[in-house]
Amino acid sequence: MRRTFSVRSQSWRGWIVYALMGLVFVIFVVRLFNLQILQGETWTLQAEDNRTETISIPPQRGIIYDRNGYLLARNIASYNIVITPAHLPDDQADIERIYRELSALSGMPTGFPLTDESIEAAKLLRACAPGPGIAQWVALGESNAPYDPVPVQCNVSEEVAMTVRERAVEWPGVDIAIEPVRDYPTGTLTANLIGFLGPIPAVFSDYYEELGFDLERDKLGYSGVELAMDEVLLGVPGRRVIEVDVAGQELRNLEPPVASVPGNNVVMTIDTRLQLAAEAALRTEIDSWNAYYGFNRISSGVVIAMNPQTGEILAMVQYPSYENNRLARIIPEYYYRQLVEDPRHPLLNAAISAEFPPGSVFKLSTATGALNEGVVTLSQVIEAPGELLLTERYSPTDPGNVRPFRDWIFDDNPAGFGTIDFLHCIAYSSNVCFYKLGGGYPGEIEEGLGILRLQQYARALGYDRVSGIELPGEASGLIPDPTWKRINRGENWSTGDTYIASVGQGYVLSTPLQVMLSGATIANDGIAVQPTVIREILDGEGNVLELYWNPFAHTVTSLPLEPESYQISPFVPSIRWDITTDPIIEDFLCVDGYCEPTGLFKIVEPWVVESVQRGMRLAVTEPLGTLNRDFSFQNYPIAVAGKTGTAEYCDDVALAQNRCSFGNWPTHSWTMAYAPYDNPEVIIVAFLYNGGEGGVVAAPVVRLVMDAYFEIRAIDIAQGATGP
Repeated sequence: MRRTFSVRSQSWRGWIVYALMGLVFVIFVVRLFNLQILQGETWTLQAEDNRTETISIPPQRGIIYDRNGYLLARNIASYNIVITPAHLPDDQADIERIYRELSALSGMPTGFPLTDESIEAAKLLRACAPGPGIAQWVALGESNAPYDPVPVQCNVSEEVAMTVRERAVEWPGVDIAIEPVRDYPTGTLTANLIGFLGPIPAVFSDYYEELGFDLERDKLGYSGVELAMDEVLLGVPGRRVIEVDVAGQELRNLEPPVASVPGNNVVMTIDTRLQLAAEAALRTEIDSWNAYYGFNRISSGVVIAMNPQTGEILAMVQYPSYENNRLARIIPEYYYRQLVEDPRHPLLNAAISAEFPPGSVFKLSTATGALNEGVVTLSQVIEAPGELLLTERYSPTDPGNVRPFRDWIFDDNPAGFGTIDFLHCIAYSSNVCFYKLGGGYPGEIEEGLGILRLQQYARALGYDRVSGIELPGEASGLIPDPTWKRINRGENWSTGDTYIASVGQGYVLSTPLQVMLSGATIANDGIAVQPTVIREILDGEGNVLELYWNPFAHTVTSLPLEPESYQISPFVPSIRWDITTDPIIEDFLCVDGYCEPTGLFKIVEPWVVESVQRGMRLAVTEPLGTLNRDFSFQNYPIAVAGKTGTAEYCDDVALAQNRCSFGNWPTHSWTMAYAPYDNPEVIIVAFLYNGGEGGVVAAPVVRLVMDAYFEIRAIDIAQGATGP
């Protein structure tokens, strides 16, 4: 009985063992079925990913030239010291020797003693950032991918790079990696135009990673043409698909390598010679006046030169500028902060982004509108005393307050300009005359132009809208009206608002580019051309590409997708509108200072434009003309026409310095002039912040730049070229 029980007991235990073995077998089979059949494709792809690596091959960014082929932006070699952890010697003493010798050569700390805390700190920094030593960077790279070269010091001199290469046998694992970096030969001279590069922002990381760019390596344009033409300059990255082992060592190519496609090259309309002359003229004028006053009264300025018949920007200079070469490799926080906190805003392109009261250069809009609307005639005599008493009203029933409105000549001659006609209103830039033209005056000009009609003519000349130039950050300026004032100031429009808007003051704001475009439209017989800084775009073989610019989407296309798009390559002058043939000016019926739209649109009569031109010419030829009385263009050998401006202002900077006192406001300096008068080739505008009288301060800058233009043109013609 006992033996029988023992056999049965052993049989029962055996079945338990068999059952457990069977259960384990079933589990393995089910698991294997799940991995091999149900999830087979997923795990196969993951295994494939583990053994393959896609390497992005950087494209060469396109080069930027001026109109004469002078380099404005290029790619140069940057030498980086790299260490491959897997290739370092096995002996720790040899490794430490290499680090010490490399430190003595490069000046970089060895990183000893190596601690976990120092490695963790290095994880928070980009490659080559100051702080960590060689040991920290190598330890960090070894923990990630020991066969990947680790940059430990970037942008070393060519001498140091060659020394490292020579000592490669003594320093196994140490090498030099060469990468292209952006270089700007003209630096501060063209920084506001060219811009600079920066790392790919996180918000765009998915998009550019999908295109094959390396987020840690590749850069995008951050400002200027580098930003506006980014898609043209970028190129297309190549790629290599390789097999790697578990340690990350490259074994072989799995696919044929795909070469990168270099970016296209951009040729700008800028003439570097004229750009340099404009900068010298601006800096000289600012420095001389600041030396005269004994303090830095004039803090900034802008000069623009353009061909008014084609729209080609020949020079665009600002002071202060910035050194974009200092931002080419990395963007130093201290330098960037210094630029951002500077109240003069050197990072902004002041020519297109800064808005200022235009002052008397804006009177061309008032003059054009007043003559075209019949507010005044060419033969009409206008009284221009030194001071005018006007009743300012905010509504038809408002009894109003009497306010004095003085002419700019009042301090020198309280009697003013006396009796003058329309052309001499322009030539002398009489404020009193333009007060009457804009707002009317009982017994003399019963119905002035009015703010609504003035707004229409100002827009027709280029104010109150962006031009669409191929540069980022363009401001639209402001031509106010009663609706704008009620919304933004919470009060009604007054007759005084119309008077001061008529002379480019009050709420009127414009960019230096808009001031120049208004003068260019008059100089070009009413034709408003599209301003441009792009002359042509070339592929890698030098072929000119046909491309278009969409000014609203800020994109380059191969087809004119929108009616507003215009051709930028090869350059073809583009006409925005012609005020003498295109009915773009809304018609208003005005009675007692209040205007209602009629639903009709009108043109500017050609004789009106010609009359305004004559007034601008008299500003140079008449003894009291604003471009003659201070000798700026007196006896100039080439026929010049132009307009000056002295614009009162009170911004945050002036308020902080307690310079905003009623009746003695600080003033900006403006001058705009074009030549030759009968067939204009160049129009130049100069703006000097807090400069004072335009004819005294800004006009000499325009004169010097115009001298340079015609001298350069003469040299080019003598050498068989066509000039700027």
